[in-house]
Amino acid sequence: MKLAIEEAKKAEAIGEVPIGAVLVHEGEAQAFGFNLRETEQRSVAHAEMLAIDEACRKLGTWRLENTTLYVTLEPCPMCSGAIILSRIKRVVYGAADPKGGCAGTLMNLLQDSRFNHQTEITAGVLEEECGQMLSQFFRTLREKKKQARRLQ
Repeated sequence: MKLAIEEAKKAEAIGEVPIGAVLVHEGEAQAFGFNLRETEQRSVAHAEMLAIDEACRKLGTWRLENTTLYVTLEPCPMCSGAIILSRIKRVVYGAADPKGGCAGTLMNLLQDSRFNHQTEITAGVLEEECGQMLSQFFRTLREKKKQARRLQ
């Protein structure tokens, strides 16, 4: 999770929402991703999606069966779908997402028995650190917007 936090800091450094992901295969970090949605103006440029895509290319397969995905924020519906379709064995996440979390908060797509693959979930790893990073980012963003309105 520490590596995922480092990825999230890369996003924050360029003004992106600080979310990071690392995909581990056989105990070795294989792929990394951080949020690039604003930078690239692509709705699919989530940390998890970028790490999954990199892992598929690097490992030469779309079946990421014996992998663990570490991510600083609970996966959204899109990322949860990609996790299921990629056959990722386990997801470890930091902060819960009350507005979009699909690994147990709003719903649990990752363990829905109607799909042909279910994923193990470990929630709340370094939750406070991950959550504080996001809270501080949005607090700062709101303050900047408030100051910009005052200058108008």
